[in-house]
Amino acid sequence: MAIYAVGDIQGCYTELMQLLEEIAFDPATDQLWLVGDLVNRGPDSLGVLRLIKSLGDSAITVLGNHDLHLLAVAEGVASLHHSDTLDDILNAPDRDELLTWLRQQRMLHVSEDVVLVHAGLLPSWTVKQAIKMANEVETALRGEEYATFLAHIYGNRPNMWDEKLTGYKRLRVITNILTRMRICTDTGEMEFRFKAERQKIPDGYRAWFDMPERASSDTTVVFGHWSALGLLVQKNLIALDTGCLWGGPLTAIRLKDQQVFQVPCANPNAKKNW
Repeated sequence: MAIYAVGDIQGCYTELMQLLEEIAFDPATDQLWLVGDLVNRGPDSLGVLRLIKSLGDSAITVLGNHDLHLLAVAEGVASLHHSDTLDDILNAPDRDELLTWLRQQRMLHVSEDVVLVHAGLLPSWTVKQAIKMANEVETALRGEEYATFLAHIYGNRPNMWDEKLTGYKRLRVITNILTRMRICTDTGEMEFRFKAERQKIPDGYRAWFDMPERASSDTTVVFGHWSALGLLVQKNLIALDTGCLWGGPLTAIRLKDQQVFQVPCANPNAKKNW
């Protein structure tokens, strides 16, 4: 069995289908790992959701910030942004089935010495700690009060982890770490607005994965979310968001041998907008 990790799709259904053809994906023998942000801003989020759902156990998905935003909008606890392209899902006849499926997906997936997550892991967290934190959010998302949880995920505060946090503040910061974090200070203070290139990180901050003595550094972390970072394959770290939505390629990597596969953006008018 081959396992292929795929970067942020964000509704780029045409490119996803081309990528699956490029890797000769066989759901009977292979598995897809999706880094999250299946939907939004691209042209066919509905097609992407339907396809990934249809793959059953052949696809493992962790949720990204855009996936959570879709769920929040669907529950009426968040508003559509001007750049959102979620109407096709919200108006689909199988809307409820798709959204229920999405809500059951993981925040974090761990298999042997590989971690799949949308944005990253707090540098001070071990993988064991990250699993525990992800489980707390998954429990809230799958519970009866999930709409209330979704109403509380928005906001940049708290911007530091504290084990003493409780309630929705605790769940919000865990969610932000797993789905929105890119940079932080040596003391763990996170800045969520930054999304530019790595060389433009403001003084006092570093990429979360560049922190010295990162507690998860003995595990390969596969993530997306940071399109301006682009493809990054190094020891114990694989970044896969290559900005297909913004004119870059859609990227997959075969985890066994780290062979990279890419297909170009199908939209000739796509413009970089990070």
